Amino acid sequence: MKYTNAKVLITGGLGFIGSNLARALVAQGADVTLVDSLIPHYGGNPFNISDFGDKVTVNVCDVRDPFAMAYLLQGKDYLFNLAGQTSHMDSMTDPQTDLDINATAQLSILEACRKANPDIKIVFASTRQLYGKPDYLPVDEKHPIRPVDVNGINKLAGEWYHILYNNVYGIRACALRLTNTYGPGMRVKDARQTFLGIWVRLLIEGKPIKVFGDGMQLRDFNYVDDCVDALLLAGTSDAANGKVYNLGSAEVVGLKVLAETLISLGHGGSFELVPFPAERKVIDIGDYYSDFSLIAKELNWEPKVNLKSGLHRTITYYQTHRRHYWGETT
Repeated sequence: MKYTNAKVLITGGLGFIGSNLARALVAQGADVTLVDSLIPHYGGNPFNISDFGDKVTVNVCDVRDPFAMAYLLQGKDYLFNLAGQTSHMDSMTDPQTDLDINATAQLSILEACRKANPDIKIVFASTRQLYGKPDYLPVDEKHPIRPVDVNGINKLAGEWYHILYNNVYGIRACALRLTNTYGPGMRVKDARQTFLGIWVRLLIEGKPIKVFGDGMQLRDFNYVDDCVDALLLAGTSDAANGKVYNLGSAEVVGLKVLAETLISLGHGGSFELVPFPAERKVIDIGDYYSDFSLIAKELNWEPKVNLKSGLHRTITYYQTHRRHYWGETT
């Protein structure tokens, strides 16, 4: 296995994608260190690693701490740089914090790599949000970039810092523009990470799922295992260095149909169409789905878990473990 005995650092390692990535790396025999701030509304949850926590090293610190990060990066073979402020709404109400985490801290991390560990390979988790409202569909990597919120601008800066340090300093780095990633471990307390998380919670609680607008907005989704596979492929591929890749799915679904699919899985539930909240309407991007043919061609990646199967696995997980994610025992 390609990561056997590799020394790997994952920022945001107790979060949704980071913990699932850590599990896969441990299975390959990697020496894994997780960094997470455990700031309550950023998604880190120790329960995410409860089944393998004894096989990783956990360091509770903030990526905004340059001294801690410089120390932790020493001697590492890989950095999966997943820590970030993901809430589009929070980025609009507290733009400075979003800048500090998604841009300034990224530059600090790259500087630490340049000075102390220039041989490291970095995979940065970027976002499809930076494209803004699509001019055409599916959206490929050549699409114009027009972020509609502060989060998109800062994530773009973080992404481009990584590509710049690859091109100028030879620090091998690439970026994956993630689409709607979902699955076990995602934040379900609220919609800070993904709207699908709060939908799953509402379904399990027996409350109606709230679908904004007419529900015709198109989206694509990646189950977390497929996202992890893409991260692992990008990490070991020299062809990926200096590149930006879209993730995505050939399954494109309207949000009303998505809600109907969730309800059809046999776990109960209902949905209702509700008007867009004003603060969300102004940053809504309408329809979006990705052209992921570049990563398919260059890294041989394609999603394997279909939407219905992934949703079923997700609901089953939260039915079993709900008290660890929204603090209820009933």
